[in-house]
Amino acid sequence: MTETLRSRRSNLAVPGSSPKMLEKAKGLPADQVFMDIEDAVAPIAKPDARKNIVAALNEGGYGDKVRVVRVNDWTTHWTYADVIEVVEGAGQNLDCIMLPKVQTPEQIVALDLLLTQIEKANGFEVGRIGIEAQIENALGLINVDKIATASPRVETIIFGPADFMASINMKSLVVGEQPPGYDVGDAYHHILMSILMAARAHDKQAIDGPYLQIKDIEGYKRVAGRSAALGFDGKWVLHPGQVEAANEVFSPRQEDYDHAELILDAYEYYTSAEGGAKGAVMLGDEMIDEASRKMALVISAKGRAAGMQRTKTFEPPEG
Repeated sequence: MTETLRSRRSNLAVPGSSPKMLEKAKGLPADQVFMDIEDAVAPIAKPDARKNIVAALNEGGYGDKVRVVRVNDWTTHWTYADVIEVVEGAGQNLDCIMLPKVQTPEQIVALDLLLTQIEKANGFEVGRIGIEAQIENALGLINVDKIATASPRVETIIFGPADFMASINMKSLVVGEQPPGYDVGDAYHHILMSILMAARAHDKQAIDGPYLQIKDIEGYKRVAGRSAALGFDGKWVLHPGQVEAANEVFSPRQEDYDHAELILDAYEYYTSAEGGAKGAVMLGDEMIDEASRKMALVISAKGRAAGMQRTKTFEPPEG
């Protein structure tokens, strides 16, 4: 994973078959834009989608957004051409390739090898382009830990709920909501936690999938709030109206961000020789120690990645 955390609170899906939508995405406040050649593009439109995406990436204008292309999965006959055409055509303006329906670590290894060959053949920096692995069925979930470590290129593990629900025969047609009859707990909790544990164990980011009721912003916030509460880094957005909701839900509250930065500053001071080399101290009415520092680092990193500015500063005691 990259040393500097890429903010991925909002991950905007854009069909590669629509030059108009590829252009519109440039002006939206999404952290990541992924240009799709897979499910959002009809089979006969895929060759043109590749060309549209290469042109959009090379034209630029996406600012600091993470630029990603979702190719087709390895069980199709489109994958190799997706990767070759997009990376050879616009590899220097591309951050990651998203691989859907990942079932085994070998599928990640295959993509890594293909990317490496293309980079070497075209004089690109080898290893710079990352991989985002989308988990969409039972086998992928069982292998998620191995998938996360299959290549140093892997940056994110993504939950793909619609295909996953179909793959396990879940009795529901509403993506993101609880299936009828499941009236206790959260039917997705095990899936989300498995993805999150694999991601955190190996310093990857965990991304939640889409909420298809695109006009129900409160519903989006409710469902996004569940994965955000667990510790996920962001969620897909399928409509411009969902972007601000994702950015809000997956950003720390200002008061929490300020408090985290105060904890980090105070702990650094009090553990220094100047501050008395103490291991546990009081910050106002709160005792802080090494565990507090680790928790504060999480909130601080998310806030900094989101571009938040602190409004409070730590003042060492006089004398």
